[in-house]
Amino acid sequence: MRDATARRLSRLHIWLYRATRGVLGRRLVRNDMLLLTTTGSRTGRPHTVPLLYLHDDEHLVVIASWGGRPRHPQWYTNLVAHPEVTVQVRGRRWPARARTAGPDERAVWWPRVLAAYKGYRLYESNTDRVIPVVFLEPPSPPS
Repeated sequence: MRDATARRLSRLHIWLYRATRGVLGRRLVRNDMLLLTTTGSRTGRPHTVPLLYLHDDEHLVVIASWGGRPRHPQWYTNLVAHPEVTVQVRGRRWPARARTAGPDERAVWWPRVLAAYKGYRLYESNTDRVIPVVFLEPPSPPS
């Protein structure tokens, strides 16, 4: 899919998700979807993307696959520069802190990622980069 087409579909998805509080757009390819808002690494402006996510009792996890393209998706570059993000799941929105999984954590999560969506295996085979696994954690309380 061309990047311009992906951007148009993404904007439509975000609009539907927000307008219906996640009733429309909350599932895709048998997986749950969230909206992730990052701060632009260069512009400082908010940018929102719809993403598949996985979860357990402690973590929300998103995958920076960008369809196996050679570069990381812009939303990932943004959160590396500014890890404070906003997450929306259905009608609920909250601040979070993004953190890339270390090698050991990624080794635990990657089989779960592949089990959730088989497309990630193809994406992985299309690129030389390690596809980041990203945890979206509640912000740390001030010390």
